[in-house]
Amino acid sequence: MGSPESDKTFSGSIPRLYEEHLVPLIFQSYAEDLASRLASRPLSRVLEIAAGTGVVTRQLASVLPEDVAIVATDLNRPMLHMAAEIGTSRPVAWRQADAMQLPFEDAQFDAVVCQFGVMFIPDKPQVYSEARRVLRPGGVLLFNVWDRIEENEFAHTVTAALESLFPQDPPRFLARTPHGYHDLARVEHDLQCAGFTSPPHVHTVARRSRATSPRIPALAYCEGTPLRNEIEARDASRLGEATDLAAAAIAERFGPGPVDSKTRHTSSRLSAERRHLGIMFQPSYMGMPPLNRENQ
Repeated sequence: MGSPESDKTFSGSIPRLYEEHLVPLIFQSYAEDLASRLASRPLSRVLEIAAGTGVVTRQLASVLPEDVAIVATDLNRPMLHMAAEIGTSRPVAWRQADAMQLPFEDAQFDAVVCQFGVMFIPDKPQVYSEARRVLRPGGVLLFNVWDRIEENEFAHTVTAALESLFPQDPPRFLARTPHGYHDLARVEHDLQCAGFTSPPHVHTVARRSRATSPRIPALAYCEGTPLRNEIEARDASRLGEATDLAAAAIAERFGPGPVDSKTRHTSSRLSAERRHLGIMFQPSYMGMPPLNRENQ
């Protein structure tokens, strides 16, 4: 009992809990990494798609020169409202938009940026095609996607815990959507279908997750993501029970807290690992160098 529609619905209290708990837990450091990869490029106008509550937007506003215009978009109006309410260090244009049908003319932007958003969009080649359409010659598409769920142990632990609560129809949102688009061959195929013929630069990046207690990641995932929609679709009265169960599973696996994640190559007690793949792509007419896969 899960659907592409419910997977991309961020409404009710989800935006607030997402910003309060999930952003510091897993998104902030990756946003800093993503924004830093644009900081040295000559830019005049940047488009962000699937901006969410604005964690990357705020980083872009901080690291890019003030004369670089930033347009931040998202399909979910409640997420944009939260982002605008938090604000940025300088003016940003906020706009609701479907990434599969961007409301912009051709060749309008020097960069298109997306943090952990393409996994939620049903037609990925169409998203890449739209990004390519609005990019100027020499522009860059920069995005990241989560690695497989087994490499992201908080999410994996939560998903496994909920199987015992709903054994006949376990909620699989985290495995199906955020962590369901990690195959680089598939990503490259989708890019090629969209007209990107040169291979991308690919960087595998690992970061540490920290929380003061196991309940923080449990609350973040169970109530601050569309996983909540799946739980409530099965039995809304059991949302609190699901969160408690996830917290207990995290405590059992990593200790009662504080929990501190490990890096990809370093083992640590009371730890959880999360990884993502960062991808930078330039149109073929830029003479893109061969595929570059790096660990960072």
